[in-house]
Parts: sequence; structure tokens; C-alpha cells
Amino acid sequence: MEKFSGTWKSSKNPGKQRKYRLNAPLHIRHKFAQSHLTKDLRKKYGKRSIGVRKGDKVKIMLGKFKKHEGKIERVDIKKARAFVSGAELTKRDGTKKLLALHPSNLMITELNMDDKMRQKALERK
Repeated sequence: MEKFSGTWKSSKNPGKQRKYRLNAPLHIRHKFAQSHLTKDLRKKYGKRSIGVRKGDKVKIMLGKFKKHEGKIERVDIKKARAFVSGAELTKRDGTKKLLALHPSNLMITELNMDDKMRQKALERK
């Protein structure tokens, strides 16, 4: 595997863009797991989108569970996926499994403000 280079980000070549996303380290992959805010939150914090966290309340915008609202149970930064409570698939053996959703298909309706670092980041404009 080649070393990661930040210059691939600016390329128009789709292959290089995929390579950038695939080889990106976790501190950069964190930015891939961002979601839009509702109009109220957008006005309040002066930001359009923010990274999703466990405990945030979200509304699913696309897919089978469109318009469903729930809390984020888990976030997989490596694969840029979020797992929302209530968005479950029933497997053939009867067990239920949380559906992995891309954060771009979610809209944050309520933020989890337990983390002090997140509070500081939102206070800065």
C-alpha cells in the first residue's frame, strides 16, 4: 500500500479520488462521516453540516426507512457508516440487524452535547 498523500484530493481523476478516500487515515476519514443539520440548528450554530456522533437524534432522508427518526447507536468511522435505532433488517433466521447508513443520507435533528470538545467546536464560528 502506498503512503497517503493529501494532493490526490484536488485531482479530477475519479480513480485518484477513490484512492484518496480508500487510503485516507482515520483523522481525515472522520470528515467523511458528516451529516446536514436541520434549518433551526443551522441558524443556531452557523454551520451547514457536522460530524455524526453516538447519541445524536437523526432523521433518515433516503432509502427504505425514509422519514424514520431515531438515535445513532454506533458510528463506523473506517467505513463512514452510521447505525440508527429502529432502522433494522430482519434476517432469514429471525434475528434483527441494524442497517448501516451513509451519514450523507441522514439529517441531524438534535445534537448530543455530552462532549465538551464538541461544545467548544460549535461555539466557535
